[in-house]
Amino acid sequence: MGSIDIGVIFIFTLLVFICGMSFSKAGKNMKSYFAAGGALPWWMSGLSLFMSFFSAGTFVVWGSIAYSTGWVAVTIQWTMCIAGIIIGFFIAPKWQQTKAITAAEYISERLGKTTQKTYTYLFLFISIFTTGAFLYPVAKIVEVSTGIPITTSVIVLGVLILIYTAVGGLWAVIVTDVLQFIVLTAAVLIVVPLSFDKIGGINEFVAQAPEKFFEFTNSEYSWVFMIAFGLYNLFFIAGNWAYVQRYTSVATPKDAKKVGWLFGALYTISPIIWMVPPMIYRVLNPELGELADEGAYLLMCKEVLPIGMLGLMLGGMVFATSSSVNTTLNISAGVLTNDIYKNLFPNTTDKGLVKVARIATIALGILTIIIALLVPLFGGIVEVVMSLAALTGGAMFLPPLWSLFSKRQTGKTILTTTFISLTINAFFKFFAPDLIGVTLERAMEMVVGMGTPILILAAIEIYLAQTKSSTSAYDDYEVIRKQKEVDAKAEEDDSDNSNNKGTRVIGIGVVATGLLIVLLSFIGEYANFLVGGIGSAVMLLGAYIIYKTKQ
Repeated sequence: MGSIDIGVIFIFTLLVFICGMSFSKAGKNMKSYFAAGGALPWWMSGLSLFMSFFSAGTFVVWGSIAYSTGWVAVTIQWTMCIAGIIIGFFIAPKWQQTKAITAAEYISERLGKTTQKTYTYLFLFISIFTTGAFLYPVAKIVEVSTGIPITTSVIVLGVLILIYTAVGGLWAVIVTDVLQFIVLTAAVLIVVPLSFDKIGGINEFVAQAPEKFFEFTNSEYSWVFMIAFGLYNLFFIAGNWAYVQRYTSVATPKDAKKVGWLFGALYTISPIIWMVPPMIYRVLNPELGELADEGAYLLMCKEVLPIGMLGLMLGGMVFATSSSVNTTLNISAGVLTNDIYKNLFPNTTDKGLVKVARIATIALGILTIIIALLVPLFGGIVEVVMSLAALTGGAMFLPPLWSLFSKRQTGKTILTTTFISLTINAFFKFFAPDLIGVTLERAMEMVVGMGTPILILAAIEIYLAQTKSSTSAYDDYEVIRKQKEVDAKAEEDDSDNSNNKGTRVIGIGVVATGLLIVLLSFIGEYANFLVGGIGSAVMLLGAYIIYKTKQ
């Protein structure tokens, strides 16, 4: 990587950092800091949800699977599309109607404070490992591209991310996510055609690809796995506290539906586009060893991108992947502040709570950096992501989701389901191989992880219905929820001004990025017309966004 590429990385890093820091005064209170005022435009929230989830493993986790097994990686990600559509129809509007700032707030009101405290501690413990698993791919990308040691990358990037997340709150997260979406969309429209050209065209790629490279499933990732993993994605995207924030931060249930539908639509197309480069690289270089295939995507980019564009692609990939980190950091800090600290010190002012939130973000960011440094000791990022999914996805996120639709479930039944499911999952993952000689394959591990809480909750629901158990807890919650609806309508908020500012910052960032791409088209040795055309389109898009804010 040359000096121009490194310079482009620096410029893009500075641009993202400035965009995030421009919201340093946006956090006037808890609602503005953690929910962007509660009236976030649905398209911003949907794009942020996509980037927060999509970027966590696309380049490293799914890119590794695409290199090794081919089209299977696309099939895996299509399960996310189906999940998004279901969430849009049924679950996202339910979350918006709770009028809660965080999922923990909903759990407290619906299932009781004891249940909320237990889930809060579980969520915070798991989220530290989740954010560590998200930060590791960022550093891996930098290591593959620049040769900077992964330890150094983890520390530097982790510090940078936690600074602008702590300062700007949810608005910083949202705006930088949308900017990264635009940048990466532009970059991939350059990478894909150049990748096909490198291999001699689509027909040549198909002819040279390994046997069974375009099959939808294989022995490790079977249809059984796909169904179970699809359920995991449904529970995770619908119930993960970081993503719930995207449904509760928009103004109406209809907007919340659009957030889910936009996510599903993007995951219909993006898996095909994003998985092509690492699949092509398998044909170019089939000799990558274990764990080395985690860098297949970047290695393909290094093969085909003209001067400067590799730096922009790397910058976009780094900060897109880091959006998963800042999203989880923001909501975790929200839980610590809104659902723990605020309960302990109820007389704290809004200004004091925002200060606590920023300190919590920094503390969680430091723990995230430590976990990311330990990922290689856990067997690599693919193993970490899949194991976390099987162990915690259904057990943690399905029970509270179930309570959105059930009048009879209580805090006791929901917690019981979670603990039994976690115990069973942990037994088969860590103890069964030695104690009873049973080691579950990946598909069965996922089936057990998703199927156990479903069966337990269904059995409890049937029992509660037959015994005509009391719905008093639900009735009490409805009183609280309806009062919050009244308060929300009466509350004066400056969300329109914040929305205009957020859109304007996005527009300026997009124009600046488009200009940078156009300038790079003049110094590149090839593909100048393609790069210049994409850059001009990005500039026009940014100008249109700015124009809409003035209207």
